[in-house]
Amino acid sequence: MNRKRAIQSLLAFAAIGVSSVSVYEWTSSGHTVKLTDLPQKKQLLAELAETIIPRTDTPGAKDAHVEEFIIKMIRESDQKSQHNFLAGLSSLEKYTADKYEHSFIECTPQQKIAVLKHFEDKATYSIAILNKINNKFLGTAFFNKLKDLTVEGYCTSQLGATQGMAYNYIPVKFEACLPLQQNQKAWATK
Repeated sequence: MNRKRAIQSLLAFAAIGVSSVSVYEWTSSGHTVKLTDLPQKKQLLAELAETIIPRTDTPGAKDAHVEEFIIKMIRESDQKSQHNFLAGLSSLEKYTADKYEHSFIECTPQQKIAVLKHFEDKATYSIAILNKINNKFLGTAFFNKLKDLTVEGYCTSQLGATQGMAYNYIPVKFEACLPLQQNQKAWATK
């Protein structure tokens, strides 16, 4: 057997394995989640976003009302993304209740980080091609979507852009490359 054929067989076997596990997880979730339930989860989304971008010397995700942005973007996304996100949200609530015997909102900051770390580890494979296959067939994983929407919502909010990052409303002149000073915030505009 030549090397090219062996590699193709190995990749095909890996793709079938990942696809079957992903399809099993998708069908075994058994949760029928409705989009109308999303506004009721606003407080949970606020806590999740605040855990990802907490308040420090700059405003956090709660201050920027990122949860409203997440709800709006999930409503406007395709049905596969909506299902993945809502099923992941239900899975997070169930995991938290089983592990800590109370809701995510009532968890300590360390417990919240541990829950999100668990879902981050579950969302990705160590081999990049497997992540691409999984995303192609089943869509973006819950945690990845949550993290992307949280960062996007924070960076495009007024508080995030003006206080969380360096913001120059009216630039005096255009400079393509500016060196960052020590401890300087990232630029909100280029």
